[in-house]
Amino acid sequence: MPYMAAPSWTLFPTPKSPEISKSQTLLVIAPNPSTPPQRLSLPLRPRWHKNTRISASISTSPEVSARPEDLVASILSKVAQTDGGVSLTRDEHKEVAEVAQELQKFCVDEPVKCPLIFGEWDVVYCSRPTSPGGGYRSALGRLVFKTQEMIQVVAAPDIVRNKVSFSALGFLDGEVSLKGKLKALDEKWIQVVFEPPELKVGAFEFQYGGESEVKLEITYVDEQMRLGKGSGGSLFVFQRRRPLS
Repeated sequence: MPYMAAPSWTLFPTPKSPEISKSQTLLVIAPNPSTPPQRLSLPLRPRWHKNTRISASISTSPEVSARPEDLVASILSKVAQTDGGVSLTRDEHKEVAEVAQELQKFCVDEPVKCPLIFGEWDVVYCSRPTSPGGGYRSALGRLVFKTQEMIQVVAAPDIVRNKVSFSALGFLDGEVSLKGKLKALDEKWIQVVFEPPELKVGAFEFQYGGESEVKLEITYVDEQMRLGKGSGGSLFVFQRRRPLS
């Protein structure tokens, strides 16, 4: 619906005991030239295998807690006040993705059938800033349109409404909205077909373009947050606007 660890140690094999060659024959030359050379069998020094170094690797995952509520709080803290992820660095995006990967282990078995997906959601993060809002969220678009809100409403049984509110040139309020119909493809994936978008700027309101379609995998949902991954790989974080009663 895109716009809707505990440290692990890995030890290499335990080194083998030193290998001692049974003997090696040495030719000994006597100082007296008249004395014939003698051959002696002497043990060599122990030879250690080259791979006797013990190495350990430690997982440096930013999250060591396995509790889903802690992982949810971590993600929300990482994406707060980032303009939907725009201001995050590449490493910070990676951290969000790592926590989301851990959190999806706690997703319900069939999230598309879970009633928790319904409600009003703030789109608080997307790994690709242009995915929610399209051109209005591009680098050039953000110079003209300052995003105020990105909201998604999922209403039973199959209605999805997306809205991006913005301020144009710093003084003219407007919004772009989409209405779509949701269809479950399997236990995790959904498809939403949207009608042409509607644009409101000041007193002007009109519809433009054509229909659009998106597919999204629901990777986690609870009373507070929902995670989704688009067919193109974009990660979305939705935060519920109002607590469940």
